[in-house]
Amino acid sequence: MTEEFHRIRRLPPYVFAEVNKAKAAARAAGEDIIDLGMGNPDSKPPEHVTQKLVETLNNPRVHGYSVSRGIPGLRRAQAAYYERRFGVKVDPETEVIVTLGSKEGLANLASAITSPGDTILVPNPSYPIHQFGFMIAGASVRSIPATPDEDMLRALYRAVKHSVPKPTALIVNFPSNPTAFLADIDFYKELVTFARREGVWILSDLAYSEIYFGDTPPPSILSVPGAKDVAVEFTSLSKTYSMAGWRMGFAVGNPRLIQALTRIKSYLDYGAFTPIQVASVAALNGPQDYVNDMRNLYRDRRDVLLRGLHAAGWDVPTPEGSMFAWAPIPEKFTEMGSVEFSKLLMKEAGVAVAPGLGFGEYGEGFVRIGLVENTQRLRQATRSIKGFMSRHGISRPADMSSADTGSKVVSS
Repeated sequence: MTEEFHRIRRLPPYVFAEVNKAKAAARAAGEDIIDLGMGNPDSKPPEHVTQKLVETLNNPRVHGYSVSRGIPGLRRAQAAYYERRFGVKVDPETEVIVTLGSKEGLANLASAITSPGDTILVPNPSYPIHQFGFMIAGASVRSIPATPDEDMLRALYRAVKHSVPKPTALIVNFPSNPTAFLADIDFYKELVTFARREGVWILSDLAYSEIYFGDTPPPSILSVPGAKDVAVEFTSLSKTYSMAGWRMGFAVGNPRLIQALTRIKSYLDYGAFTPIQVASVAALNGPQDYVNDMRNLYRDRRDVLLRGLHAAGWDVPTPEGSMFAWAPIPEKFTEMGSVEFSKLLMKEAGVAVAPGLGFGEYGEGFVRIGLVENTQRLRQATRSIKGFMSRHGISRPADMSSADTGSKVVSS
């Protein structure tokens, strides 16, 4: 009776727990911690969406059980979004299902299609559910490079040749959490060709489809001819419309995978609360100015953050998408690792970030920094980081600094 349960034994210790514990202790002591560690939007949803939610709540018929696969109007709205945004036609009856956020959809599909001992190909580093959803389902995970380039493709070919049993599914996530990498349509064409030839399912996580900073919007893998033969794609309203707590997502694509997810969900839930689904229809079908406004907001935050970190002597690549910066730990601190560095940064600068190790072993040496505070707080964070770096002997010559200026550095 004291032995650990089988599926729990397969899960490693939660890497973020140490940092979260330190953050909670600091706040309990009255410290002002600027939390850039979690991808939690801080903006309110569009006004017409919240108004539709309130309006629907007053209907006495919407408070019963909903539909596990989503109300028809919401599935039609998601199909319309795919045609409008990606030029992809999908059948809302057989190729679309509503999920309780993309995370739930990914985890339940993993359970639906996985047999114990299956091999699944997962980028490393990546969002934790990408690997742990399959591990919970009993699969073995084989790591592949997280970059959308020849390195990933070569790893896929090696995996098919050398894995026993042969891989059954591949996860991809672009724009990526945590690395912020973007993929183009030509890369997706290569993936679809590979998957169709080798009989491998593709699960594409496109949760950050609308947060990009260049001129070319991120494509959908379903835009590739023949992709629906092998692929399903997950999207979410969490980041696009700042509706993270509403838990509203979708899976779109291959009818067999959609049917498998539909069947397993029918045993597990009654779907999202109907007023939330109705309000989500308003989000997808209504005016889209908000989406562009959020994109501009995250771009402004990105630029403020990167200028401030550069001025502090911390060179961080500029993300072209997502709501994160994937930052290599400054060389002086690399030996302590991402968890201890994150704890030190919080202790001495009052800034919380996510340790890269939490996204896989190849995330070690990095931290993820979220664009989840307003520009004033981001400036405060980078000034604190600049003071932290200076105290540890790291600085950038004044003529190379492009930092925002303002009030003095906040002491740790």
